[in-house]
Amino acid sequence: MNGASRIALAEARTRLDALTDSSSADAAKLADELAAVTTLLQREVSLRRVLTDPAQDGSAKAELAGRLLGGQVGGSTADLISGMVRSRWSQPRDLVDSVEELSATADLTAAEQRGALDNVEDELFRFGRIVESSTALRSALTDRSATTAAKSALLRSLLGGRADPVTERLVVRLVTQPRGRSLEAGLQTLSRLAAARRGRVVATVTSAVPLTDVQKQRLGAALAKLYGRTVHLNLDVDPDVVGGVSVQIGEEVISGTIAERLEEAARRLAG
Repeated sequence: MNGASRIALAEARTRLDALTDSSSADAAKLADELAAVTTLLQREVSLRRVLTDPAQDGSAKAELAGRLLGGQVGGSTADLISGMVRSRWSQPRDLVDSVEELSATADLTAAEQRGALDNVEDELFRFGRIVESSTALRSALTDRSATTAAKSALLRSLLGGRADPVTERLVVRLVTQPRGRSLEAGLQTLSRLAAARRGRVVATVTSAVPLTDVQKQRLGAALAKLYGRTVHLNLDVDPDVVGGVSVQIGEEVISGTIAERLEEAARRLAG
């Protein structure tokens, strides 16, 4: 997402934060309603084109959105969408992607308000690892011939009562409405959004043997120095990992034998 769309999304995030900071706002309800708007915009190609047409007046687009959503969603959601369509978007898909992101963020905010954000973040990571390790499960969840109801039922049998309700909602939406993305990519996006709620970076750490508490603390501190932000460690063990430990942050991969190498790199950058 570039240019005008990036600015529009940043403005929408600010408005969502203002809404969810209010004690009267129901973040979970906002999430559900924004998810419904995402589905509408994904289905109605001509509508999203009209709502992102730079030749159309922003007020007119906001009025149209208000008419379409009136009575279907709450006032807060309608106002948020109206504000978004007033903005300029580089391409129609960016609006849909942004509404979807705001839906996930609202759900993560609901978890944060309950003190459950860390659990949700860890559950998303663990679910991703389960999917990677089970070809049969991945096939069932990505089978285009399977109905939405069947996929939802499978996920609820796996997650219901075992995972936080926010984790379950996020995963069900991702699987039943993939919008052309791979399951793995969608889970990574959700993990990044969860980390962003705490202003931190997510590092996937794969080691040949489990790290000790001291090693985890030193690794986390070293990465925080390198990236200038708190780093959340998602830990995995793979006896075949080359070099003893591998750290992946986004597209960047750092390999080494012990956390001291990262500490040394951080010292060099600082000095």
